[in-house]
Amino acid sequence: MAHNQLPRHAGIRPSPRSILDQLTGGSDRATRITHMEHLPPRSGSHAPWPQEIRPEVVDAFRACGIEHPWVHQARTAEYALRGESVVVATGTASGKSLAYLAPVLSALLDGAEAPGRRGATALYLSPTKALAADQRRAVSELAAPLGHAVRPAVYDGDTPVEEREWVRNHANYVLTNPDMLHRAILPGHARWSSFLRALRYVVIDECHTYRGVFGSHVAQVLRRLRRVCARYGSTPVFLLASATAADPARAATRLTGLPVAEITEDASPRGELVFALWEPPLTELHGERGAPVRRTATAESADLLTDLAVQGVRTVTFVRSRRGAELIALIAQERLAAVDRSLPSRVAAYRGGYLPEERRSLERALHSGRLLGLAATTALELGMDIAGLDAVVLAGYPGTRASLWQQAGRAGRTGQGALAVLVARDDPLDTYLVHHPDALFRQPVESTVLDPDNPYVLAPHLCAAAAELPLTEADLELFGPAAAELMPQLEQRRLLRRRATAWHWTRRERAADLTDIRGAGGKPIQVVEAETGRLLGTVDAAAAHTTVHDGAVHLHQGRSYLVRRLDLDDAVALVEEADPPYTTTARDTTSVSILETTTEVPWGDARLCFGSVEVTNQVVSYLRRKLITGEVLGESKLDLPPRTLRTRAVWWTVTEGQLDDALVPPEALGGALHAAEHASIGMLPLFATCDRWDIGGVSIPLHPDTLLPTVFVYDGHPGGAGFAERAFHTAARWLTATREAIASCECDSGCPSCIQSPKCGNGNDPLDKKAAIRLLTTLLAGAPSAAPESDSDSGADSGAGSG
Repeated sequence: MAHNQLPRHAGIRPSPRSILDQLTGGSDRATRITHMEHLPPRSGSHAPWPQEIRPEVVDAFRACGIEHPWVHQARTAEYALRGESVVVATGTASGKSLAYLAPVLSALLDGAEAPGRRGATALYLSPTKALAADQRRAVSELAAPLGHAVRPAVYDGDTPVEEREWVRNHANYVLTNPDMLHRAILPGHARWSSFLRALRYVVIDECHTYRGVFGSHVAQVLRRLRRVCARYGSTPVFLLASATAADPARAATRLTGLPVAEITEDASPRGELVFALWEPPLTELHGERGAPVRRTATAESADLLTDLAVQGVRTVTFVRSRRGAELIALIAQERLAAVDRSLPSRVAAYRGGYLPEERRSLERALHSGRLLGLAATTALELGMDIAGLDAVVLAGYPGTRASLWQQAGRAGRTGQGALAVLVARDDPLDTYLVHHPDALFRQPVESTVLDPDNPYVLAPHLCAAAAELPLTEADLELFGPAAAELMPQLEQRRLLRRRATAWHWTRRERAADLTDIRGAGGKPIQVVEAETGRLLGTVDAAAAHTTVHDGAVHLHQGRSYLVRRLDLDDAVALVEEADPPYTTTARDTTSVSILETTTEVPWGDARLCFGSVEVTNQVVSYLRRKLITGEVLGESKLDLPPRTLRTRAVWWTVTEGQLDDALVPPEALGGALHAAEHASIGMLPLFATCDRWDIGGVSIPLHPDTLLPTVFVYDGHPGGAGFAERAFHTAARWLTATREAIASCECDSGCPSCIQSPKCGNGNDPLDKKAAIRLLTTLLAGAPSAAPESDSDSGADSGAGSG
């Protein structure tokens, strides 16, 4: 490790290149950089303030040093002022907040002067509490010269009960999240009547995050909001802000149900960005089936965070999982202690599941500069203005190019140069990307995939809407074409009752409690310290079987705990503090049955299909792996109930003749299918806005429904999330990239970089790399020259022959 102190003179920042040179100097690290991309600085382009913006608002921005808006900010504000909904989709740190705040603050100022009634109001929605709290601070500082005309307030699960009434009755800029809108504001709309009656604007920040099942739920929550607003006589304008996205107007229209204009040309200046792709080295260790093992992205990123902290370089390391964030912070703290005993306290972890006071304390420490380094989940990715960062380390590809640029853009936000390093995990997609940089730097970002018509999503929102206001035939059009078809089913299940011209909710329980809009499904599991009864945090119900099962290692605030017992009935995981020299990884088994084939396309003799399936999944054991190396120490059985999932899938079949053409004998068939399945799951995030944890797969040499060798890839959410459908429409490109990823890997017989899966229920056996390449080559030879491909908007990974 190169713990060399980089000179830091007051007011002088090191260049991104010098930081990178410092990281790679005097060691073999330079060979780990597979590509370095240089994005030169860009100058900005100003526009005059729109005439309708109040002069007091313009003066407030000028007091903050903003003399004129960028062109995209002014254009966005002009749409808003004309009463047209608009989405601004420009780069990170391009000033999207000003684009919507200028018209919002002007409207609030106009409303404050209206005599005898409550003035205009605005609602701000963010996907995370941290972002809402950050925006509240920014708005309060900006609007200070405007006095009491602007009264911002956060309304979320952390808002004390005694403050909530004041927010409802007096705040005119309420910052909340879709969860609170769904569970509290809309069900209690009568108490919010004066606010909703005056609602002029709805701001939806970071709207590209509303994808998959979560995005589909939020789309229906917004339709419920529009319906309740109409009841009180308001028709708010929607102002959406997004990271750079493909076809943002279409995605925003699907999200809101309204026509939305788009602003995509970024006129803001940008500092220099040096972006390095980094592949950890191979170790002398061997994994399952003797496969070579690379050093983990966790260990490599912890080293980089350590060295950057020693250099005094302010850094955020983004990590895919809560456990990974805790582990990287813990390793960095231990290594910093050996360099300077004052440094460990300047590095911390930040993730969801922390208690509110812990999150706020970390946010303040990061803003103040007391923290030099932070290992964070995506809870910190979204929009928070972390001024002064010099570098960002990404511990693994974040799943989409949109998230990649969002995370990389956290550094250099005040215009200075910045360094970004993507550290590849040992899996097919990361390995492919660090050796195919054009796939990152020369391709547009993905389309946002969501499906508001998913019946598993739509049904509970129709019930919630009926509980808010009786639901009429005229209302159904607002909720989409599938709504009318669902109403008889909801009546049969006695969830709704029709009286005269409307449907009513007649049950005692709250209709809003029928669904968790995050798609977690079920009550969160409380993680409780057994000795003291202290609540450490929570875990989503859907993740409980794999993360807090009996014997699991659970990390919290740098401390390690062992799960003594998971009580599913009481939704509690009892833990005790411990310091095991290993981590744990759950193993599960999966089977799939076909319910309905929606679409089928011939690929020569092969068939590519899309439709509905039922997945049965059961966590059966867990592995213990060494902390740094990932070496498997042992496996322990678990006794957990199976879970079933009705969802959507893409699948393909091949014939015996094709197997003969591909020279795949019967004894190699299972390994070929299994390897192709693993690799295709790993590569799908390159084509759909998902990551491999959103999807699952199964392969079987003779499936009972198709009577042919079959590979399935399915959405890991009830009713589907749109990912499998996207896979169907991009199948030729997706499976071509899958074949290339396997063929270009340096290993002889398969490794985690190509065909092995970290949670394969069969212990990555059987796998046949060479047979998989031949099989995919034969499959793709039959693909239509114009294979079905469109931007249609409309899990777990293991099992018998599954990954």
